[in-house]
Amino acid sequence: MDGLSDLAFFTALLRAGSLAALAREQGVTPPVISRRLAALEARLGLRLLQRTTRRMHLTQEGELYAQRGQALLDELHALEADVAARHLAPRGLLRVNASFGFGRCHIAPAVSDFARCYPQVGVQLTLTDRPMNLVETGLDLGIRVGGLPDSRDHACRLAANRRLLCAAPDYLARCPAPTTPEALGRHQCIVIRENNQAYGNWQLRQGHRQVTVKVDGALSTNDGSTALAWGLAGHGILLRSTWEIAPLLRSGQLIEVLPHWQFPPADVYAVYPQRAHAPAKLRVFVDFLLARFAGHRGPDPQAAW
Repeated sequence: MDGLSDLAFFTALLRAGSLAALAREQGVTPPVISRRLAALEARLGLRLLQRTTRRMHLTQEGELYAQRGQALLDELHALEADVAARHLAPRGLLRVNASFGFGRCHIAPAVSDFARCYPQVGVQLTLTDRPMNLVETGLDLGIRVGGLPDSRDHACRLAANRRLLCAAPDYLARCPAPTTPEALGRHQCIVIRENNQAYGNWQLRQGHRQVTVKVDGALSTNDGSTALAWGLAGHGILLRSTWEIAPLLRSGQLIEVLPHWQFPPADVYAVYPQRAHAPAKLRVFVDFLLARFAGHRGPDPQAAW
């Protein structure tokens, strides 16, 4: 007998609850199970179970053997399933959620290219202004921008990204750029109502110093694309992600404001529910996104986008 088969036998015995119950499951007589247990204990040189005619109890050594043995068996099963899954052709429907802005700009084109590479996988892309609960809605994958996802989900970091303040040259010609965060309160700021963030509160950090500034302006919206259009038209200062405005900063259509101050992390993640074995369709899609955004995981998000 080898160690793995002994582990499988012992965990099956505990699951059955008695020697007789396991004998019935396996279609053998109780003495066969009893001899198998005795041989296992003899090999280990210790007693795993205290047995009476009606009940059995784990010894301290038996409890350790059962706990760590089950963990080893689970790891082996996961390994075998993962190896087997790599030989399966990805197929079926993949349900993906992303935000309107990032979804339209980056995920929709990625899905288009993915569909050409994997014609047996259908993709249902749902764009929303707020992240959807993956488990409750039956989604396979969520694309999240900003902050670390729920620890109950598995997350892969797709791309580096940060939020920064910017404004059009026309606005800054009329209203010189602020030199401190507090000066933002005297400017027209284009505020976006999104997610569950406090409305009009911008949190800035420089080294160990953190400042929360209440901003306001004549224009506000719940749509990032609308806010960006207003910013380009010179209506005020706005806070946007580098994935959206990096080309506009390089072209000079927008100018960064307070460049030495930073905002909370806003990296891009692929998020999916924790599960023992990810289906092939999900695995290949995540790998596809990781490869597609590989050039965006560098130290300078603004330069990458």
